[in-house]
Formats: sequence, C-alpha cells, structure tokens
Amino acid sequence: MTVVRLPDGSERQYEHPVTVLEVAASIGAGLARTALAGKVNDKLVDVSHRIEHDSELTIITDKDDEGLEIIRHSCAHLLAHAVKELFPEAQVTIGPVIEDGYYYDFSYKRPFTVDDLHDIEKRMMEISKRNLKIERKVLDRSDAINFFKNQGEHYKAQIIESIPGNEDVSLYSQDNFTDLCRGPHVPATSRIKVFKLMKVAGAYWRGDSNNEMLQRIYGTAWLKKEDQKAYLHRLEEAEKRDHRKLGKQLDLFHIQEEAPGMVFWHPKGWTLWQQIEQYLRKILDDNGYQEIRTPQVLDKTLWERSGHWENFRENMFTTNAEERHFAIKPMNCPGHVQIFNQGLRSYRDLPLRLAEFGSCHRNEPSGALHGVMRVRSFTQDDAHIFCTEEQVQTEVVKFIDLLQIVYSDFGFDQVLVKLSTRPEKRVGSEIQWNKAEAALEAALNEKRLDWDLQPGEGAFYGPKIEFSLKDCIGRVWQCGTLQLDFSMPDRLGAEYVAEDNTKHVPVMLHRAILGSLERFIGILIENHAGALPLWLSPEQAVVMNISQGQSDYAHEVAFALKRNGVRVSLDLRNEKITYKIREHSLQKLPYQLIVGDEEVRTRSVSVRKRGGVDLGQMSLDSLIDRIQAEISAKN
Repeated sequence: MTVVRLPDGSERQYEHPVTVLEVAASIGAGLARTALAGKVNDKLVDVSHRIEHDSELTIITDKDDEGLEIIRHSCAHLLAHAVKELFPEAQVTIGPVIEDGYYYDFSYKRPFTVDDLHDIEKRMMEISKRNLKIERKVLDRSDAINFFKNQGEHYKAQIIESIPGNEDVSLYSQDNFTDLCRGPHVPATSRIKVFKLMKVAGAYWRGDSNNEMLQRIYGTAWLKKEDQKAYLHRLEEAEKRDHRKLGKQLDLFHIQEEAPGMVFWHPKGWTLWQQIEQYLRKILDDNGYQEIRTPQVLDKTLWERSGHWENFRENMFTTNAEERHFAIKPMNCPGHVQIFNQGLRSYRDLPLRLAEFGSCHRNEPSGALHGVMRVRSFTQDDAHIFCTEEQVQTEVVKFIDLLQIVYSDFGFDQVLVKLSTRPEKRVGSEIQWNKAEAALEAALNEKRLDWDLQPGEGAFYGPKIEFSLKDCIGRVWQCGTLQLDFSMPDRLGAEYVAEDNTKHVPVMLHRAILGSLERFIGILIENHAGALPLWLSPEQAVVMNISQGQSDYAHEVAFALKRNGVRVSLDLRNEKITYKIREHSLQKLPYQLIVGDEEVRTRSVSVRKRGGVDLGQMSLDSLIDRIQAEISAKN
C-alpha cells in the first residue's frame, strides 16, 4: 500500500506504486490535463515519476511558479531540437533557464543570423505541434559518455566527464532528439506553446576566452500569450529608457575606453549629481549624522585586519610605493573605524553616526560593466553607526524610517525588503551571527514590513537587509542596504567605555540608502525616461525669444528666475520659435518660456510645460510661485 499525502492534508491510498500523473488523474481529469510536473517530498520530478513509498506530493501546474521554470527549461530543449533538425552539424552544449527565459549555446561553423532565428523559431513551433512525448531514462556515466560521443556531441561528453562522483546520469528524449538533463520536463512538446527567440550572441565554452567561441541563442517562454506580450512591451520600454542613450542625448555623461567602468560627468550630469548629493547631505544633517572624509588608498595590513584582503581581494585594485603594498578602497568601513578609534569613546558618545560620500573602486569584470549601472569607480552614500547592542533595534528602525522618506521623495513608493543571513564564507562567531540576525529580524517585524528571507546571502562580516525599488515598468532595483556587524570593530580595535567603566566593542551598522550614486542616477534616468522631476532636472526652464527685439526682456526673465533659485538657460538664437521648441522638447526640459512683443508689453511669459502642455500666458511672479511650489513638493 502506497500512501500519498496532498497539500490540503488529505491522503490517498494506492495498492501499487503510482506515477504523479496517475495521482493527478485519480483526483480529476482536469488536473491530469494541466499537470506539468510533481513535487515529491519537496523534490521536483516528472509526471512519469513513480512513487513507491509513502510520500508528500504537490501537483505542479501552470498556476505554480515552478511551472513557468519547467516550461522554460523544456523550451530550451525544444530550441536545441529545432537547431539539430535544421543544422545537423551543430553541437549542443548547455541550455539553462535564466531570468525571463533561457539560452542555449551551440558550436557551429558560422554565426547564426536573424534569418536563422526566424527559421529555428518556426521549426520549434512545428515540433511543439507534433505533441512528442518527452521521456526520461537513466544511464551509467560511461554509457552516457559513449552515447554522446557516438552522436558526435563531444561537448555533452565533456560535461558528463566533468561531473564529480560516479552517479548515473539522466537523459531526456523527444522523438530522435536526446539531451543530458536533470529535469524535470513537461510531459509532451505540445505543452510548450508561447515562446519567442530574442537574439544571438557569442559566448566562450565554459566562459574561458581560450576556448572556442560558441553561438548563444536567447529565448523567452511564457504560460500565456498576454504575459509574453506584456514582457515584450517592457523590453521595448526599457530600450526607449536606456540610460546610456539618454545620457548621450541629454548630454549628461560619457564613458570611454581609456577609463573602463569610470564616468565622465558633463556639466548637466554633474548638476543632477549635486542635487542628489546636497539633498542627501541635508537629510543626513537633520538626522544626526556627521559627515567625514577618509583616504582613497590604505595599507594592505589594514585590509588584512578588517578581513577584506582574505574575502574581497580579487575585487581590489592594488599599488606599491616605497616597498609597501596598498589597496585602493573598495568600501569605506575600515576608514570609518579609524576615525572612531581616535580618542577615548564613552557610551555617552553612542550612537555615533559617521557619513561619507565615499569614492570606491572595485575591479569588476569588463564583461559585467554596463553604463553607469555597473562601474569600477563609484560613490556611495555610505554611513556607519557605532552603537551598543541595546541601541541596535532602535537604530535599525530609525534608518528604515529615513530610507522610506528618501525613496518617497525620489518618487519610489514600492519597496521590496529582504533579509540576507550568514554566508558560507564569513568572519565572526556563531553566537555573534545569531544575535545579529535576530536583531535585524526583530526590527523588520517591529516596522511590520513584508519581507523575504535570503539564506546565505549576507556579507562576509554580517547579515543584511536589502531594500529594492520597483520602477514604473515593473523592474526591481536593489539599492539600500543595512548590515549589522559585530566582527569588524573588534578586528580593528574599536572600543568604548561602558557605564560600569569596562571597555566594550561597539556594534557597527553599515548602511546606504541609494547605494552607488552612479547607479541610482541611471535608475532615475530610466524610470523617468530622461524626463526628470523638476527638482532634479539639470535645467528647469529655458527662456526663448521670438525675435531679437525681445532679447533684453528675455534676459530680465532669466535673471529673475535665477535669483529665485531656478536653473534656467537662455536661447536667443536667430531661429524660428517652432525650431527652438522642438529642440528643447527633445532635451526634455520641464518648462519652456516664450517671450514675444505681447509678453514684453504685458510683462508676462507664455509657458509650455513638458509634454507639449500649453499653459498660456502668466505673470512672472505667478510662474515663479508655481515652479517653487513644484520643486518643494518634489512631484
């Protein structure tokens, strides 16, 4: 007798071993038709999997998150099958699921073209309609290696040879196509209906530039046509909002080969930067932070004592001078501890909040660099709070309150929260980690925030809370962090005198709200498609004359605006006003102010708002009041 326990707590008994599909059929024909896979004792399996012992079972359908991943996994095999039918000489390598889709790498004598992708996708649809049964079989490793070698699939043979241990391997077949895979897969090709091939790119075998360049085909797959349509629309929107294109179009910044991963900020871009930095500086001052500045280059021995040399060395730039080894700082925390260590600290000095717009450098792989989003030189809105254990929860709660205000001012109201716990590679005792994780969890619960757990994703020196923003097209950007550290202050000799005159090591909270200012500016540009809110816009208004006769009055208008804190420019070129309007519209200026003879006579301006909205004539005083109110509201 085999007993199968279902998620609702009910049990079903079968006289013989039973497959997942047979269990689904015994529950209902509808469930059997929609079943994609099963989860037996928390392990995903095919619907053909035989349950031979008492087990817990969940039937996976297209309503489950795992269902979409299985569809995409199976679609990668569908892609490989189509490629092999159209290009028999191609060798298949690996084809994993990735965010929003999958890819498959192929070895072929020439690069695949756009026309090839069209033909491959068409063949995938044909194979899907054949309703081929997808079957799993298990082979001894040596038999599997010989099988693929006989098929001419030498990459697959290499993959099996590199798998540690001597366990058998599983293969999946659909008609005459067989692939190496752990599974599970959908039961038949007809279950894969909504998919699209996106692009082809080069990729080295095993990511090593010394190996052959393969052809990587990217695809996406969904459960419903409307989901894929929405995804493709998001991609179109993302393309329009690409901060690299807009950065060039709006003359904000550029990056060049002589400084890979480092940003050249133009006047307009630096104006935007300064608005953000000065806003944050006031926020920090209002909330009890003291701003400091620490050196860019520190001796290797300090990084060894802090633990960075052991745990972060591969990402650090180093240099030598006078037979001493130095590192350019990848983060600010060791320097902040040095400031804390100057002089005798008392419990009365705590909490001590030290903030720095710290310039850091990290040796990111060149292939990972991406505009201002992923760089090697960046500035953090960094701060470290030194406090007692009793003050930790209060400080964490205060930080969360502050962070929510800042995100709201920048227009982000959807904030996702995750708690990341101890990683495998870490410093500090288990007792310290237990206390640190418990303190952060207690603070999140006190704020009654919805949060997810990320086991093993903490920093090497402490657990952390991650705060992510959701932008206007649904993308998620991880920005803020708060990390609780019992270890580094001790390693670097930080102490304070407690109320009982004994010396204690302070707790150190590493915290950032925006993270990298470069990256946050990229997020802002893409979120607003370059049309930044008035308070952040590098140029808030332009004054344009219709003819040279209004030049003097245009100067008066611009001077009055500038005197009232408005960032304004003048356009007195001898061009048609329609040409000027069109050109400044492309620059996404919030306000275009037009002066002609009528405006000179009435001492007014004609106002056009971004998006082509004509606000008509208004007095200069009314305009200034309007602009100042909009800036203050941070709309």
